[in-house]
Amino acid sequence: MDYRRLDLNLLVVLDSLLEERGVNATARRLGMSQPNVSFALNKLRTFFADDLLVRQGNAMAPTAMAERMREPVRRILNTVDKELLAQPGFDPARSEHRFAISTSDIGELVFLPRLISELERRAPGVTLRCHSLPPAELERAMADGTVDLALGYFPDLQGSAFMTQKLFDHPFVCIARAEHPKIRDVLDLETFLSLGHIVVAQKGRSQELFEARLRHLGLSRRVVLESPHFMSVPLLVAGSDLISTVPYAVGELFASMAHLRLIAPPFDTRLIELKQFWHRSHHRDPAATWLRTLIAELFIGRDTPMTGMLTASAALPDKP
Repeated sequence: MDYRRLDLNLLVVLDSLLEERGVNATARRLGMSQPNVSFALNKLRTFFADDLLVRQGNAMAPTAMAERMREPVRRILNTVDKELLAQPGFDPARSEHRFAISTSDIGELVFLPRLISELERRAPGVTLRCHSLPPAELERAMADGTVDLALGYFPDLQGSAFMTQKLFDHPFVCIARAEHPKIRDVLDLETFLSLGHIVVAQKGRSQELFEARLRHLGLSRRVVLESPHFMSVPLLVAGSDLISTVPYAVGELFASMAHLRLIAPPFDTRLIELKQFWHRSHHRDPAATWLRTLIAELFIGRDTPMTGMLTASAALPDKP
């Protein structure tokens, strides 16, 4: 016998026939017509070269071969139902799953404190691993499942292979030492342009949005220091009259580390649109779906309190 010629639906009919001992009862149980059940029985008889069920009075009795087949057929159907067709689940309270996410150093400041706190409460066995990868490597890692999720500003993750969900908008903020002699309650454009600036230059990161905004407005400031790193910025700003413009989460952290103040820029800086990204091939993975749902619950619409203030304080109109 060549099992590849056996339609699995015929085993469903055979299982019901062995249970119901009748064509009409099987038809009612499976929602089929009586002729279709009879046709299926004939195909089974031909394939197995056995009558399988024979008439005895008002019922049908299984042959010896059919009796031997009863349990194997039931096991096959149960295996298909429970192991092939059943939707896998994810129990966060019991899981020891390790998620891999990609985010920038700024993204870690924005997302990780709240996310880790919630994981400790809801999924104490779950762990995180953060990656920082170049765009091409990140695309491959997300496609093969090495990275489950990207969080933050990733302009290179485009195309039909990637799915996205916007979480919230994040503003830029200027930082200066608390006793800066030239800055009062509001930072005006003339003062902003006249001061020395520290610029963090990171290709493909949100900082490029601010630089593009300056070019669009035709503004040029005096850059005293350009660096690829953020961590030296707070000490340099705290010990000088230089200022720097950074994402709000960075500025907030820096203000807790050094004697700094946060001031809204004197023009509309455009908000950083932070999203979560995942690869379409892993869209229905139960664990990844749970993590995305949790992140959406924690962060969708959670704009920083300063977002409204920054917008309200913007003094320079956009170029036509």
